[in-house]
Amino acid sequence: MTSKFCLITDDSPTVRKVARRILQSLDFEVDEAENGRLAVEKCGLRMPDVILLDWNMPVMNGIEFIRSLRGMEGGRKPTVIFCTTENDVEHIREAIEGGADEYLIKPFDAETLRAKLASAALVAA
Repeated sequence: MTSKFCLITDDSPTVRKVARRILQSLDFEVDEAENGRLAVEKCGLRMPDVILLDWNMPVMNGIEFIRSLRGMEGGRKPTVIFCTTENDVEHIREAIEGGADEYLIKPFDAETLRAKLASAALVAA
């Protein structure tokens, strides 16, 4: 079986490192982007199966990124999981309306991320 490909899009090197470790333990191939504009460029080169997406980033934030992604060729394919500290109903609604598939509040652990990936059928339940 070929491994799934995940793009971690977060301006925090620490969050990217932790998420990378979790995803690699679940047999994901992983790439990283520290802002939405870089993530759009990377998606143009290779569309991921799943994107972990931060809300608050410089250059292009998460909501701007997802709107851009969903308009790209093949941009409906990736499962997008917002991973953010923004936990109010308005942010969650805006993310889902913008095209997010899941919403995960930071900080998250391996089991929580695994459960989100399982609910999206990206890993075994």
